[in-house]
This record gives sequence, structure tokens and C-alpha cells, in this order.
Amino acid sequence: MFETREVQRFAANPVGRDLAVGDIHGHFARLQTALDAAGFNPSIDRLFSVGDLVDRGPQTLDVDQWLLRKPWFHAVRGNHEQMTIDSHAAGRTGVERGLHVANGGAWFYGLSGAEQARYADILAELPLVIEVETSQGLIGIVHADIPPGSWQDMTDALSGSAMEVAQIATTLQWSRRRITDSNPCGVSGVRAVVAGHTPLPQPVILGNVYHIDTGGWLQERGHFTLLNLQTLEFIPATRSGLSRHW
Repeated sequence: MFETREVQRFAANPVGRDLAVGDIHGHFARLQTALDAAGFNPSIDRLFSVGDLVDRGPQTLDVDQWLLRKPWFHAVRGNHEQMTIDSHAAGRTGVERGLHVANGGAWFYGLSGAEQARYADILAELPLVIEVETSQGLIGIVHADIPPGSWQDMTDALSGSAMEVAQIATTLQWSRRRITDSNPCGVSGVRAVVAGHTPLPQPVILGNVYHIDTGGWLQERGHFTLLNLQTLEFIPATRSGLSRHW
């Protein structure tokens, strides 16, 4: 693995599968069930998350165990991780706390100050972007969307000024424009981009952008979708034609 502050790069996996999963939101037990059903082998396989590991779900406090004790698990920093970090930095009375609580972050405020700092520090270590090499080409992983331009333009800009990085981070963590506009334009310079953030009944492909948050955290109304980064096949399989938008 090669990494910078905001971009982590992973070499190809020569022995196992690389899978990606949509938003988790504290439902790690349900995620483990989905991995078991897919025959995930932690000794050779890797799992890449589009972020939003925390808030809303009953096992949010387990996020440290997944990030620190499962060497096969890797995640980008979603908007819910960012809300946790920003609220902690602003202090207990900041407006950031109200936004976080309103979006499922109440778990954080029952912790001691030391515990809050520990979780905020762990989440702050997550990158905004992950790149995974495969034999078929480079796969990019973000939380929500990427700005207009090529993949290389975006990753280059993430080593720019703090203002540039903040502007790009807003799109990477919060934007729904591509999915709400059903924008068929893909992203040049990368085989595929994998994103979450917007819960969908089934995966949606827009150009070469794969939106895979199928609401695994929504109890009866959703399920976890896994995407094989080598083959770009969904697990469970999606009927041909239903998920592809051009």
C-alpha cells in the first residue's frame, strides 16, 4: 500500500478477491452476515468501504474494532465520519453537534471526553479517496461523488492548498448531483469509480460510476451490496439491465 494524506493506494491483490460495500452506519453484524454469504475469506480477500461507517446503527462503537483489528478492511472518510470529527473539534456547544445528533450521531455524546477524542482521531485518519489496482485497471473509491474533470485532476488537486482540498472534500463527501441528475458521463482516467451516500433499491451504474449503497443499514427495506472490483460484478447478482443507466 502506498498513501498520501488524502489518497490511499493499494496494489493489486494477487491471491484473493477485492470487494467494495456501501454505507454501513453501525450495522457491522449485518455486514458480517453478507460477507459470510459471499464466502469472504479474510486471509486472502480485502473489503473496501465507501464510508459512513458510523451513526444510526446499534454497533457504531465497533467501528474501532473494524478499522484497527481487521487488516483486510479499509474505508474512505464519509460525511458522517466528517461530522463526528468536526463536532469534536468545535466543542460540545457548537452547531456541528446539533447537525450530527440530527443525523444519528447521539452515540458520540454519551462517551467520555477521552473516548470522544479517541474515536475522532481514528476517523480523522481515514482518507478521502482510495485507489485499488486490478489486472483490468484502476478502481477509485469515494463516498459520494467526484468533481468534473478526470480522476487524475481530482487526485492531483488533493495535494493542493487547504482551500482546494476543502472544496473537493465537499463534493467527495456530500454531493448527490450525479445520481439525482442521472448523469451518464463517466470519469476519465480510471476503470471505474465506486460510491455510496445515496440509498437506492438496487445498484445504479452511471457511465463508469457504480453507486452501491442499497441501504444495508435500513433494516427490512435494504440490503448490503458487494461489488467485486476485479470483475465489476455485484453480490448478490443484479438482474441485467435494471441497474445500468446511460
